[in-house]
Amino acid sequence: MDNIYLLMIVALAILAIADLVVGVSNDAVNFLNSAIGSKAVSFKTIMIVASIGIAFGAIFSSGMMEVARKGIFNPSMFMFSDIMIIFMAVMITDILLLDFFNTLGMPTSTTVSIVFELLGAAVAVALIKIGAGSGDFSELTNYINTSKATQIIFGILLSVVVAFSIGAIVQYISRLLLSFNFEKKANWVGALFGGVALTAMVYFILMKGIKGADIAKENFDFIGGITINQFLEKYVISIIAVSFIIWSILSYVLMNFFKINIYKIIIVVGTFALALAFSGNDLVNFIGVPIAAWQSFEAWSASGVPATEFAMGFLGAKVPTPTILLFISGMIMVLTLWFSKKARYVAETEINLSREGHGKERFEPNFPSRVLVRGSILFSKYFSKLIPNSINKKMEKQFEKPVIELVQGKTHELPAFDAVRAAVNLMVAGVLISIATSYKLPLSTTYVTFMVAMGTSLADRAWGSESAVYRVAGVLNVIGGWFFTAIIAFIASGVAAYLIYLGGAAMIAVLLLIAFLLLVRNSLNHIKKSKETKAEDSLNRAESKSVKGVIEESADNISKVLKRVSKINENTINGLVKQDLTILKKAKKTVVKLEDEIEDLQNNIFYFIKNLDESSVSASTFYIDVVGDLQDIAQSVSFISKVSHKHINNNHKGLKVNQAKELIEIEQKLSHMFGKIRTIFDSRSFDQIAEIIEEKQGLLNDVSEYAQKQVERTRTTESSPKNTTLYFSILLETEDLIKATMDLLELYAAKK
Repeated sequence: MDNIYLLMIVALAILAIADLVVGVSNDAVNFLNSAIGSKAVSFKTIMIVASIGIAFGAIFSSGMMEVARKGIFNPSMFMFSDIMIIFMAVMITDILLLDFFNTLGMPTSTTVSIVFELLGAAVAVALIKIGAGSGDFSELTNYINTSKATQIIFGILLSVVVAFSIGAIVQYISRLLLSFNFEKKANWVGALFGGVALTAMVYFILMKGIKGADIAKENFDFIGGITINQFLEKYVISIIAVSFIIWSILSYVLMNFFKINIYKIIIVVGTFALALAFSGNDLVNFIGVPIAAWQSFEAWSASGVPATEFAMGFLGAKVPTPTILLFISGMIMVLTLWFSKKARYVAETEINLSREGHGKERFEPNFPSRVLVRGSILFSKYFSKLIPNSINKKMEKQFEKPVIELVQGKTHELPAFDAVRAAVNLMVAGVLISIATSYKLPLSTTYVTFMVAMGTSLADRAWGSESAVYRVAGVLNVIGGWFFTAIIAFIASGVAAYLIYLGGAAMIAVLLLIAFLLLVRNSLNHIKKSKETKAEDSLNRAESKSVKGVIEESADNISKVLKRVSKINENTINGLVKQDLTILKKAKKTVVKLEDEIEDLQNNIFYFIKNLDESSVSASTFYIDVVGDLQDIAQSVSFISKVSHKHINNNHKGLKVNQAKELIEIEQKLSHMFGKIRTIFDSRSFDQIAEIIEEKQGLLNDVSEYAQKQVERTRTTESSPKNTTLYFSILLETEDLIKATMDLLELYAAKK
């Protein structure tokens, strides 16, 4: 029986490594986004600086490990056998939950997940013990560290509001003082901003770095015989004041004499500081539980007491974490940072929500986002009336964005936001996290960095009238995901603990196997999704400035669309004839992706027209017509797919033999025609278009003939109104599909 606990320790060690990987993939968004979004420094530089920060933070993080041991539950109330059940349930749940959010590309909080997992598992085991002893439910408070757990939970929730508000206020003031033309301001202005930002970040590094090291707890004569920790706490105001003066002077020297961009320095230092904070604050979320389990195992092994009788009260005392384990963990985190593709996928979410200007929005607007945006617009109008007009004009001038001219096709390389906003993101997040750390609170770095970024975006007017509802909806989706994390973490961990209690070693093996299979499946799905994004049939935006160039580029898109439409239509008809819901679902899902890509082309029309030469304006009309016809084609095949899926999904009668035969015949002729059109567009043999246009009438005649046959069947033998409605709907929409395709061909015929 004793061997089972040794095997559990080995399993927890493996889970710790896996948790480090999925955890860093999720939390890299916290310290990379500001630097990546601003493009102030190269990506390689960002990664090197972040790696150094992670390594230092890992080594200095031992103080936060206490949260896993005694922050949520009272260890003295549990036996060693109970603790191992709790820790195993927590780690299995944590790795699955984090990987799930990584696969979705949604940043979630590793702090919230570990806190609620510990809470859920501890509550489940406590209830089991209370039930076994015929105790009362009120005894649960003896097992759970309710005061500390409540403090942690409220601190995390409060951080959402505080981070958003302070981020918005600081960014608004910074923009009023610096404007968007901050690089043209006098050097002393940038020096003062650099002094404030670097002071905040250095203080942050001192709080997160030196205070966590063992050397900070030793007495030194040169600071009055007190420890470094005591010195930092006693002279905090003096340290900040002196630091501000030094950094302001240094910033001025760097800008004035060495022509160094102080904002880049701020972003580099800020990235290091946040990476250090992430590693120091969040490492407990990944390895705190396995290390506590290992230390518990050592203590129990030396005791000679049965596992069910060895109380875990020693976890309530401070237990140092071996530095070598922290170092190894740091190295695993650094390697993950460099090689994890999921980390960059998660990072895209925050950058997308906080970027300047327009682009493809990832989230759809919802009722709450519309209400909030409408309310904010009304509030802004009333507030502006309270401020004198002259002051209002001066303030508006500070928010005027400079026009940046780019080479054609390089629009997408614009930074998501400028260096001022990146610096404020890093500065404010660093200060808030350092304050929380000084009180030993495992604050959610994800919540803080994300909400600060959203607050600065709002204050910086990155959320314009054309994007606000989408961005707010995105923020609400992410915040909703955070609450979902807490609820699911609590329930899933509690259920896992109960199952382990019932099934023992066999259940642990089953849960580990399930975890492994789910991780592999999610990884394969992510790889598949990445390949689909880069698929050869994906549509490309037009970048040419001439009519000839647009004709060439659009020809490729037309060929790809017709290839995909032909396949979708074939799957839809086959699925309908065979009454195969799986095929119909796949066709429906595929057509949605096609519509999204065509909509992306539609959204790009504004930028396409803006980049045209004066001599090539006629290309815009041609491009608009092409995209419009592609939309009509996609809408027709989408309608056919949806009505077919709905019919079979509702278990209505299948097609009659004659109906199935006629639809298959039309689909085959349509597919053959699409194949000939694709050959013409692939080879650029546009002179053959006239032949296809002549053939269209034959296909339209077939559709009309089959419609007339269905009318006759309806008057005599047809008995299903749903069946008849479906058949006519498909025929009419097929007719529209043919006409939209012919309109497209006529556009090209007119150009030749």
